[in-house]
Amino acid sequence: MCGFAGAFQPARPIDEAAGTRLARAMAAPILHRGPDDEGVVVVPEAGFLAGFRRLAIVDLSPAGHQPMTSRDGRLTILFNGEIYNREALAAALPDRGAVLRGHSDTEAMLEHIACFGLEATLAELIGMFAIALFDHRERRLTLVRDRLGIKPLYWSRCTGRPGGPALLFASQPKCLHGHPAFEPSIDEAAMAQYLRYGYVPAPASIYRGVHKLRPGHLLTMDAGGAIRERCWWTLDAIRHDAASAPDDDALLDGFAGLLDDAIARRMVADVPLGAFLSGGIDSSLTVARMQHLSDRPIATFTIGFTDRRYDESAAARAVARHLGTDHTHLTLEPTDALSLVPDLAEWFDEPFADSSMLPTLLVSRLARKDVTVSLSGDGGDELFGGYTRYDDVERLWSRTASIPPGIRRLAASVLGTLPDPWLRALDRLPTPRALRLDERRRRLVALLGGRPRLLMRDIVSHWRDPSSLMPGVVEPLPPAWAADGEERPSPGALGDTLQRCDIATYLPDDILTKVDRASMAVGLEARVPLLDHRLVEMVWRARPDQRRRAGTTKWLLGRLLDRDFPRTFFDRPKQGFSLPIDDWLRGALRPWAEELLSRDALDRLPMLDAGRVRRAWDEHRTGRADRRFELFNILMLSAWNQRWGTRVATSPARAV
Repeated sequence: MCGFAGAFQPARPIDEAAGTRLARAMAAPILHRGPDDEGVVVVPEAGFLAGFRRLAIVDLSPAGHQPMTSRDGRLTILFNGEIYNREALAAALPDRGAVLRGHSDTEAMLEHIACFGLEATLAELIGMFAIALFDHRERRLTLVRDRLGIKPLYWSRCTGRPGGPALLFASQPKCLHGHPAFEPSIDEAAMAQYLRYGYVPAPASIYRGVHKLRPGHLLTMDAGGAIRERCWWTLDAIRHDAASAPDDDALLDGFAGLLDDAIARRMVADVPLGAFLSGGIDSSLTVARMQHLSDRPIATFTIGFTDRRYDESAAARAVARHLGTDHTHLTLEPTDALSLVPDLAEWFDEPFADSSMLPTLLVSRLARKDVTVSLSGDGGDELFGGYTRYDDVERLWSRTASIPPGIRRLAASVLGTLPDPWLRALDRLPTPRALRLDERRRRLVALLGGRPRLLMRDIVSHWRDPSSLMPGVVEPLPPAWAADGEERPSPGALGDTLQRCDIATYLPDDILTKVDRASMAVGLEARVPLLDHRLVEMVWRARPDQRRRAGTTKWLLGRLLDRDFPRTFFDRPKQGFSLPIDDWLRGALRPWAEELLSRDALDRLPMLDAGRVRRAWDEHRTGRADRRFELFNILMLSAWNQRWGTRVATSPARAV
């Protein structure tokens, strides 16, 4: 894994020496992503430049150096990620006269593109990737992101510069600060989204005019400066076919074989390799299959907590003993978290408020002492319906199914007149905090008005009404959340709809962002076999009840676990990878919180209602209410603002 950054200004040739300095300046902030090597490419007459940082995993020789140019001299590639079917790509090349110089996946992919074209190669790729591909002959830049959004890629079109528009691109947004065309300004609408979700959903970013390239998308800028973006892979194209769906046993056998293949491919590396082990279903299954495929004990790593409400380390140790892994465990103390918080905004260079980034950073640091690659079980919850919120929303949805549509719409429109006891009926909804009447009203409107996505959005929200913190700001819906149609989905179809929302937003913009930034902070490559696109497509073509069945989440994974573990191993409630941030904010992290929520700190965020923030903090620190989610959002926003803060965008900026 690596990182890159660059710029393309086709109407403005660039001096080679100046371009080299600029490319290095843009790539310098991501040294941690690639400590083993650096590279620069400058094409003066085309106005193209890029810098690269390399973490060497496969083919540690200079033959894997990037940026890399094809044998025919036409294409130059910058590639962050890993391709796991390198041998198949390479095998197709001799018939076209291509001879590889090394055994890197970068070279095999690049020459395959040169021989067969980008579209044909993308269809063949098994892996995770963010790619910048420059065509010297056409003077065209193409940016590509993998199907599920495992690897990050940002871009911005900057106008108003001498010589016409420039396209800036980078693995992380902090690289953009190194280019003189970048004029950072906070996007208030994106900030409102952040306050709700704890992350900024794609395609937005915290900066006005800076975009995340969405998973499964590619973007081109041609010699005339025209930009085009399109989708090259989408889960929406994968549909269940009842006529061809396999029965349970056939699906189980097919999935087991493909999972072993996905894991085996991800165990190939020229450096030491291990796995994260939480003791939950996803990581335990991943490690079990790894150990089955290995002739030596797999190195496994676990973070535990002194607070038993959050600690799964005993379960992880039991799994490790059962499988015979070489297990390393670290108990996380509040002081460990305090030592990390000053650097969080450096690694997470957009505001990010998933507090599990703290244990993820620590387990990555723990693993990096012994290995350079670590497999994880991420993606299992989203792919196999592991979150109870899917069942909760379906259950509520089914209760209103018998109400005639006209009556539902009428009830939604006059909901403001309903008495409070009606609204208190929504107390059954799962939530970490008691619902106020306005929150009950909002959920009833979503239920009766046929907006299931908005109902789930409300359930997962940190600040449920960002406009109350940012008066006058209009919060846009992410594309996946905005797709509620006129037709009211059946409860069975609703579960799929909600999973698709999570796979399109929460998975890439929270879970995978967290793993990428935390692992890359210490130069560790994290691999996610459950998100092999072949597995995703197989599961999505199966019947919905083969993912979630009769209230049992992860039914298919549970059946596979029965092959490696006694059933009693996992007879316990699901625990997320979370931590007692509520207590820590009142204890070890309180001085940090007081500083970031001080009058001076909040004055630097003038778009926020500081009085409301301070009231939430007073309620939390005195124990009158649990405001951990809302407050951690503001804390990470304030920390980010101290490190990267800039002016708020109130008028059009140059980056559009």
